[in-house]
Amino acid sequence: MELAHSLLLNEEAYNQLGEVQKAEFVFEWLKFLEKLLLATNKADIKEKQKSIVEQLISLLNSSPGPPTRKLLAENLAVLYSIGDTFSVYQTIDKCNELIRSKDDSPSYLPTKLAAVVCLGSLYKKLGRLLGNTFIDTVGNILKAMKSAESQGRYEIMLSLQNILNGLGAAAAPCHRDIYKAARSCLTDRSMAVRCAAAKCLLELQNEASFMWSTDMDSVATLCFKSFEGSNYDVRIAVSKLLGTVLARAVISKPGTATSRQNIRKVSLEEAMELLGTGFLRGSSGFLRASGDMLKGTSSVSRDVRVGVTQAYVVFISTLGGRWLERNFSTLLSHILSLVSQSHPKAIQTQMDAICCRRCVSFILRTTIGSLLGEKAQIAAAKDICQVIWKLKKTIDAVMSEGNLETRPGSTDVAASQHVLVCALQELGNLIYGLGTTAAPLLQDSSAGILDNVISVIVHPSISVRLAAAWCLHCIAVALPSYLTPLLDRCLERLTVLKSSPEAVTGFSFAVATLLGAVKYCPLGIPHGKGKIIVMLAEDLLCSAAQNSRLSLQRTQAGWLLIAALMTLGSAFVHHHLPRVLRLWKCVFPLSPKDLETERSRGDSFTWQVTLEGRAGAFCAIKSFVSHCNDLLTDEVIQRLLPPLPCAVDLLTQLSSIQKTYGSPLKTPSVIYKQRLYELLALLPPEIYAGSLCVILKELAADLTSSDTQMAASTFLLPPLCHQDDLLLLSPLLQDTDHRFIEEQLLLGNGVACGSLEYDPFSVYEHGIEGDSVPKPLPPMFSLISSAARLFGIVCAHVAESQRLLVLEQLLDNIKHTKASRQQVVQLHVMAAFSNFLKYVANSKGNLGSEEIRRPALTLLMGALESTNPLMRCTAAEGLARLAQVIGDGSFTAGLAQVSFEKLKSARDVVTRTGHSLALGSLHRYLGGVGSSQHLNACIGILYTLSQDGTSPDVRTWALHSLSLIIDSAGPLYHLHVESTLSLILMLLLTVPPTHAEVHQSLGRCLNALITTLGPELQGSSTAISTLRTSCLLGCAIMQDNPDCLVQAQAISCLQQLHMFAPRYVNLSSLVSCLCVNLCSSYLFLRRAVLACLRQIVQREAAEVSEHAVVLAKDSREDLIPDANIREVGLEGALLNLLDKESDQRLCQDIKETLNHMITSMAVGKLSFWLKLCKDVLASSADFTTVASVDTTQDDEIDKEDDASVLTCRNDEKCRPITNPRWATRVFAAECVCKIISQCENSDSAHFDIALAQEMKERDSRNDFLVLHLADLIRMAFMAATDHSDQLRLSGLQTLLVVVRQFATIPEPEFPGHVILEQYQANVGAALRPAFTSDTPPDVTAKACQVCSAWIASGVVSDLNDLRRVHQLLVSSLTKIQAGKEALSQLYNESASTMEILAVLKAWAEVYIIAVERQKKQTEKQKQTMKIVGSMEENARDVSSSMDGLLDLVQTDLGTLSKLWLAALQDFALLTLPSEFASQLPLEGGAFYTAETSENAKPHYHNSWALILHATALWLTSTGFIVADPDEGATNLSRPVTPTTMCQSSSGASVKSPEDVYTDRFHLILGISVEFLCSLRSDATMESITACLHALQALLDVPWPRSKIGSDQDLGVELLNVLHRVILTRESPSIQLASLEVVRQIIYAAQEHIKEKRRSAEVDDGAAEKETLPEFGEGKDTGGLVPGRSLVFATLELCVCILVRQLPELNPKLTGSPGVKTTKAQILSDDGNKLVSAALAILSELPGVCSPEGSISVLPTILYLIIGVLRETAVRLPGGQLSYTVGAALQALKGILASPLARAEKSHTAWTDLLRSALTTILDCWDPDGTQQEFDEISLLTAITVFILSTSPEVTTIQCLQERCIQKFKATLELKDPVVQIKCYQLLLSIFQYPNPAVSYPYIHSLASSIVRKLQETDKVKPEDAAELQVIQEGIKVLEALVAIAEEQHRAHLVAGILPILISFLLDENTLSSAPTTMRNLHDFALQNLMQIGPQYSSIFKNIMASSPTMKARLEAAIKGNQENIKIKTTPKHITKPGKNSSIQLKTNFF
Repeated sequence: MELAHSLLLNEEAYNQLGEVQKAEFVFEWLKFLEKLLLATNKADIKEKQKSIVEQLISLLNSSPGPPTRKLLAENLAVLYSIGDTFSVYQTIDKCNELIRSKDDSPSYLPTKLAAVVCLGSLYKKLGRLLGNTFIDTVGNILKAMKSAESQGRYEIMLSLQNILNGLGAAAAPCHRDIYKAARSCLTDRSMAVRCAAAKCLLELQNEASFMWSTDMDSVATLCFKSFEGSNYDVRIAVSKLLGTVLARAVISKPGTATSRQNIRKVSLEEAMELLGTGFLRGSSGFLRASGDMLKGTSSVSRDVRVGVTQAYVVFISTLGGRWLERNFSTLLSHILSLVSQSHPKAIQTQMDAICCRRCVSFILRTTIGSLLGEKAQIAAAKDICQVIWKLKKTIDAVMSEGNLETRPGSTDVAASQHVLVCALQELGNLIYGLGTTAAPLLQDSSAGILDNVISVIVHPSISVRLAAAWCLHCIAVALPSYLTPLLDRCLERLTVLKSSPEAVTGFSFAVATLLGAVKYCPLGIPHGKGKIIVMLAEDLLCSAAQNSRLSLQRTQAGWLLIAALMTLGSAFVHHHLPRVLRLWKCVFPLSPKDLETERSRGDSFTWQVTLEGRAGAFCAIKSFVSHCNDLLTDEVIQRLLPPLPCAVDLLTQLSSIQKTYGSPLKTPSVIYKQRLYELLALLPPEIYAGSLCVILKELAADLTSSDTQMAASTFLLPPLCHQDDLLLLSPLLQDTDHRFIEEQLLLGNGVACGSLEYDPFSVYEHGIEGDSVPKPLPPMFSLISSAARLFGIVCAHVAESQRLLVLEQLLDNIKHTKASRQQVVQLHVMAAFSNFLKYVANSKGNLGSEEIRRPALTLLMGALESTNPLMRCTAAEGLARLAQVIGDGSFTAGLAQVSFEKLKSARDVVTRTGHSLALGSLHRYLGGVGSSQHLNACIGILYTLSQDGTSPDVRTWALHSLSLIIDSAGPLYHLHVESTLSLILMLLLTVPPTHAEVHQSLGRCLNALITTLGPELQGSSTAISTLRTSCLLGCAIMQDNPDCLVQAQAISCLQQLHMFAPRYVNLSSLVSCLCVNLCSSYLFLRRAVLACLRQIVQREAAEVSEHAVVLAKDSREDLIPDANIREVGLEGALLNLLDKESDQRLCQDIKETLNHMITSMAVGKLSFWLKLCKDVLASSADFTTVASVDTTQDDEIDKEDDASVLTCRNDEKCRPITNPRWATRVFAAECVCKIISQCENSDSAHFDIALAQEMKERDSRNDFLVLHLADLIRMAFMAATDHSDQLRLSGLQTLLVVVRQFATIPEPEFPGHVILEQYQANVGAALRPAFTSDTPPDVTAKACQVCSAWIASGVVSDLNDLRRVHQLLVSSLTKIQAGKEALSQLYNESASTMEILAVLKAWAEVYIIAVERQKKQTEKQKQTMKIVGSMEENARDVSSSMDGLLDLVQTDLGTLSKLWLAALQDFALLTLPSEFASQLPLEGGAFYTAETSENAKPHYHNSWALILHATALWLTSTGFIVADPDEGATNLSRPVTPTTMCQSSSGASVKSPEDVYTDRFHLILGISVEFLCSLRSDATMESITACLHALQALLDVPWPRSKIGSDQDLGVELLNVLHRVILTRESPSIQLASLEVVRQIIYAAQEHIKEKRRSAEVDDGAAEKETLPEFGEGKDTGGLVPGRSLVFATLELCVCILVRQLPELNPKLTGSPGVKTTKAQILSDDGNKLVSAALAILSELPGVCSPEGSISVLPTILYLIIGVLRETAVRLPGGQLSYTVGAALQALKGILASPLARAEKSHTAWTDLLRSALTTILDCWDPDGTQQEFDEISLLTAITVFILSTSPEVTTIQCLQERCIQKFKATLELKDPVVQIKCYQLLLSIFQYPNPAVSYPYIHSLASSIVRKLQETDKVKPEDAAELQVIQEGIKVLEALVAIAEEQHRAHLVAGILPILISFLLDENTLSSAPTTMRNLHDFALQNLMQIGPQYSSIFKNIMASSPTMKARLEAAIKGNQENIKIKTTPKHITKPGKNSSIQLKTNFF
């Protein structure tokens, strides 16, 4: 294929190829040439133009296939438009000549067609450049059309469209001729030709004004004719033509250039009248219609009506949203009149009426729903309400006519019913779509929406009553706050108007729909409503018999209410179940005998009521089973059972009862059966096992009964076919934008579409999307559907013999029915049998004996050759399932063999399609069907069939089947990949575009192949590369296909390729293809585009976005104007699409795509994204400006060009979306939060304003979030104050995120302030509306969270400013104090629980922060106390504002603490395991009711942690010692209060404060332990931290500590729980908090032991000390019991922490204990803190033990401490000790100083152990000296700690002492000054140790070497400060020695020091020039000499006398020093004048 990539066709390569490859090669060359021509230099093209043209023309002659001819034509046109045009005329002549040719052979046809396409392309590109040649050309083409077949007509129409497009107005001379030709094509046999003609005429009407003026009527009639017998594509194309022409007519203005012709002005009314005629009369002319009318036969065919409906939508959409707004009322009255009495013919039968209503609803929904913004929709709703009000008045007038005779009959009432149904449904839909933004509409009393809707609930027509009820459902779902009031109102009306039949049914419908709405309203309804409803239902059922006029209605209403109540779920139903079951039992006779007596009595009417009642009961129980599954216990099933046998008995007698009482019982008995079947299908078959055979017989009879004459396969079979196979059938079976109206065409003309009045019980059942009305089918169809479903279940459970019998009987029935009905029976039986197979396959059952196979096969094979394609699909699926159930390879092979034979011999389409699909299905269910030869045979046959040119259907089915085989064969298929690919390409290049379905199957095959190849496609071998090229080629061909489904396939193939081999997919062309189809009018194409986009932006979001913008800028015509990518980018276009799109799946894809784009691009394009979100949030649909535009149409439109009205308003382009809906705004707010979180993970400058500004100055392209803070606040504010509750929630969430992220950022211009401070007014204003009385609880709850976050953030320091937000919290606290009873009754009780807990949680957070701040404040104050002066006052000012927060909370703390405790007690009760349920208080807790406890749990889970922490802090602050004055009788009216905890609420005994505190302590401890022991994976960090902090606070005070200390088991349990927390949670903060609690527990235990010892000593004061018992763990034996020992539990926990940070501590890991394997390491900060905390705890442990116990634990503790020391002793600069080493030394010191080391019982053991420890430390030194990294300082310090802290006998043992001295000696010899300094310092502390036994050996061994080292200084002068310090430290050691020494030795020592010091002195000459270090040394020496002199004056004088040189040197130095002081007074002398003067006075002491 690479050879095809050149400017000229490589003929040499071309000629060597076979026929198929030639076609591929040419296509590839043309595809390449198309790109190359645009990229190549013009001169180069002109040079080769002649050759290229010749090559192209020769290709034209070689019969190119459809895609090739299209490309060829485009290349020719581009070539001429770039190069010279002189030879273009020859080319045109050549093409005309080819068209004129007389050769009619099929082989010549492609050449002719290619010529036609070339002409179209040339004229389109070159247009008027071609002069007048077009007249001949068009004439020639039109002439050719007369003899052309359908393909020719199709291409000619498209070619003419192109010619018209290129020539524009210049083509006027041909307009009429083209119009005539297109007219005839518009009603062509071939649908593709009709579509092409419609496109041609659409192009024509741009210039040919006669189409929308003089000939408008005939154009309309022609379109109506074209709709007859049309398919979906034709309806789309023709409706677009008709709608556009009429819109053009309405907005055209006389006086334009074309006014020479007499253009008549068409008014809006006329245009709509025209459409109305089509809708009502169809395509027949007026005369014919009236003739049919007289005969009473005419009914407009449904496809015309659906086509016209679509035309209405196009008409209105073309005129646009503003136009619709201005003309809405006119339009509304016209559209509603279509179903009014003024046109009785449209609604003469119920079936017609339902179809017309659907169409009218569709027009209203599609236009109002998508064209109008929210304000305009509210106005529209008011208009619709007016219509309802007017009709209501008319009805009232009719109904109030007193005497029945003059009543105008029911016609007037019936007349308005359909209009009302449409109006009510649209009103409901409108409000549903508006959501809570519709609140102003319902509050507007002038509109009176609710009153109007409720007033028509009592309309005489049942359809209107149902529609009104449905409208209320929509209102309740949209505005949950109206749900309860509406329910109350309807229940009240129902009770009052019990005696009116209309009111009883109407209001029962209303109550049922409202109950159905509850599941869409998370806040629910009050629990008490359930009781009212059950009582009312019971009352209705019991009173039904009292009044025969109302029996039927009351019975129906009673059961409807119960059935609807069941949808609320178990919580509501649980209490009322016994009553319902009693009613269920009463509705049936108890025994067969009673049933007999019942039959003998009664009349037609009583039977009607009885059947209605029993059918209702079935519905109620069915609803119970499906919605309250968890209540279906064995006991309940036993109570459900008794009536069932009787119900089945009645089923068998229905036909005879019907015969007796005649036709009035027909419908009730059908409904009875259908409901019974539905119920049985839901119940487990074991329940009715005894009746199975009877039921099966009845089912068989129903399936084959003669009642149903219509075959409605489209509702029975699709669920039984495989989803993928439905693609073979009509595209109507797929989702389209027009599904709502197209559905009626599926069912065929004789079948009504579903509608609510067929089954009123479906008003509460509601499985589909929220706004669409349930559409149950007519009862007869529902019965068949239920019977077929139940047959599957029953048949699987009867005995095999019975099964066989029934099957044979059914087959017999099919055989013996007459022709027309045979298909109906066959269809029903087929549906039932398929259900059976599906059920058996799914339940892994088996078919039974082999005898059953024969009838099964007969049935399936018969259906496989049915003329109905759906039946063939079902049969193929059935065959495969049969093979799957039997699971026998030979049987499967036999089935395949039968199909092979049939396919080889049969020639008819039906057999070939059915059996080819059967092969595919077998493969799908059974993998590769056994053997590869089978696979080869299958593929061979399907190849042959797919090349069957005679029937597109055979090709389609064969290729579809092939795609199934490719899918299921997997790797086995690899052998066939190449041949299949070349077959697919060949077909793609040759099958005419008119056979779109073949192309769709080819697309599926290609997709399957790509999946099979998978990642192999990345390979680089020649074979793979060829396959890849072929796949890409196939995609390219499909992308050019005119059919949208094929384009969708192409996109999904490219998506697959992009997944497997992204490098080879040209992203730019893929993105361009996606952008062009982004706003396609075909839903499946849009879905494919978004599915692909969603995938590719995950990998390459930025590239996709750039390509889209570049493309939008480059291209002019391709992009659909709706997308507007040029202005707002792909992102804006997607947001726009999201706003307009109604398909849920598509919206989800758009959101995911945008989320991926935000994730990868938001940080880089921050301003762009924020502007996008801001525009969406800011444009809150302000329509006032639009409405004020002058409404005179003509003037308005004069300012604009016609075309602009038909495309897109220019002024709307500046914003991404004009008037976005609330859902889009909610999404935008969520995007803002996502953007913030993305920035959080990127650069820190996003949250640092100083850094951000600095970087922005450096490079203006830099962009940071903090610079957009004002926008973020503004967006959050706009969202939080909107009408829509969902948007308010999102806005508050955004505000919360902003506050949390930006709270701490300082304001650089005002130090001490933060940047958020300036926005406090905005924050307050955003929060205030959420605290008004009518705000829903979820919004208030979210606002509380924001309030507490704002107060806690510390942004506002001024108390007065803080009070504003604080006041909001105070107001809500006051509100909730009234208790759960007084809170709003609009919602479920759990909603008030949510609100109360949110308020308490918010207060808890504020209190916690206030206490923390106060703590910090007091610490600060302690520090500032040390600093003198004015600093103190400042501190006082600061603290007052901080303490102020605590003062603010303090006022309410009394109330709060009670509420907090009550909430915690509730939480404790709710978390009890289910086995304690019986012990829970019956009336619930303080804030929840018993019935709603399940719903309340999540709210408690959400808030308990902070409340717990706050309560613990409060208890701590009271110290558990203050008893409240009102502790005994609390003033809160609550069933359970914290003070009456654990006792009966009667308050019989008042507890002592001690008991109350004990209870509170255990409450907090219990909740914490319960939570921490079973940490679920979803437990938040916040909860765990709060819980641990609560425990810390609790243990901060003595009283709780004494509780823990005295109860050892409790302590151990707590420790084990904390150990578990540490093991399961990695977070350092949680582990540190846990360790802090451990420390407090150990401290509590120590306190307890001290207390016991003290009291024991006091008690036994007189007794001997020896007899005192041992306290502490280990008692006398020293044994620690795991599981009971506090010390053991603590050790486990500490080891866990230490080993996790330092694995080397684990001896198992390192091999042997105490051996150092790795070099020392530095831990992270967190690691340091954790290790230090653990060591601190370890050092406290001996204090909890008895002397014996301490001996047991000491080795472990020492091992761990020394281990840490060893592992972390790292050399740090400056000789510092690392953090952990410091902690280890501290811990070591604590252990060594322990009193237990000296206690007599443990003294000797401790001494031994401590010696061993010291030995271990000494062993740490590396004997070979190879360990370089080791830190001597750490180890020397450790040795020193031992020497100084233990009793002397530990360290004075000779061998140890010698080793220690040795270490010091060795270290002194080291060259490192830092080490030497530290060594001297340590020695100083040892030398000064008071016990001579310890210090003397060191002095003896080391003093001489110190002196020697200092004497050497004379030779080696100190270089820097460190070396100088070494000398100074050495001198200090020597001076200390002098001080310690005994009198007689002192002289020697002083004699040793003086020469050294004097050698450091400088004389006056050298002093001035000496370096700094030497000068400092001089000063130091001089100062020391001055001190030594007076101290030991006699010794001093002796030495000076004996050494004159020394004396001279000293005197010179002193003199020099004095000179120096005179010259410059150093700061030293200023600061310490006293000291210096004293020196000077004493200088002369010689």
